[in-house]
Amino acid sequence: MEKSMLVGDRLFVSKLHYGPRTPITPLQVPLTHQTIWGTDIPAYSDALQLESLRLPGFSEIKRNDPVVFNLPVEEEHPVDQRTHYVKRCVGIAGDTLEIRDRQLYLNGQPLDNPEKMQYAYFVATEKVLQPKFLRDRDITDLYPVPGGYILHTIPIKAKALASLDFIRQVELQQMQTGEAEPGIFGNHGWNRDNYGPLYIPKQGATVAINSQTLPLYEKIILGYEQNENTEVRDGKLYLNGQEAKSYTFRQNYYFMMGDNRHNSLDSRYWGFVPEDHIVGKPIFTWFSVDEEAEIFEKVRWGRLFSWIE
Repeated sequence: MEKSMLVGDRLFVSKLHYGPRTPITPLQVPLTHQTIWGTDIPAYSDALQLESLRLPGFSEIKRNDPVVFNLPVEEEHPVDQRTHYVKRCVGIAGDTLEIRDRQLYLNGQPLDNPEKMQYAYFVATEKVLQPKFLRDRDITDLYPVPGGYILHTIPIKAKALASLDFIRQVELQQMQTGEAEPGIFGNHGWNRDNYGPLYIPKQGATVAINSQTLPLYEKIILGYEQNENTEVRDGKLYLNGQEAKSYTFRQNYYFMMGDNRHNSLDSRYWGFVPEDHIVGKPIFTWFSVDEEAEIFEKVRWGRLFSWIE
């Protein structure tokens, strides 16, 4: 989510917006998550696990909302003990999502882009970019490569860099249609810049199960929906021993992406976020620390109590 949020931000998260969840693992050391402070000792016991229930909230998840959720693919922990992630919800249940040349579309219509959305650029230069130069331009995400740097910034700042006399070239690192990216969710020759179309499951909706759809929804059916006697054999889905040609979803799902579009481990790589993994809505940054700064400059005073959009 850089630069919309920064590493070191402490967020105030409202669990009331989307409805608070009842505890799934009630046997837990208070005010801990996964481990006891400063140790690797588990802070909870999974000897007792309860059904996940969600109380009524006063808002629904909207497109472009920043959302805190438990990372779905972290299967070594119960749902409520999985690592907290914060990303932007770019697709809600029932949407058909597609990315074409970096622009995200929902149901055929372009989605408004976040103001601070970043991409990766190759900056060709023989100069060493000094910390003050980078700090003045609010560039924190970069690494050296032969001939220059790969850095992440917003397009207007990339254009400004290209105008400097000691920079030979600034090239957007965009992937092309049909260029398969390793590790991408869906595995249909998609990549971070050209993705989909992909239907985001909605509670009660039914999809046909075939060789194209099963890889997209297999994890949902086998893992997130708590189906019993369910398996995939030879590319076919079996429910209670019978081959299933269709499937009806039991809960809503969401598609999350980071604003740093070329450096974000998000739904493009691990898939959908189930509704029962939603934690809440980040409201404001109550404290922020820059661990890389000098000791008297570590606190980012200007970010204290800033609203999250």
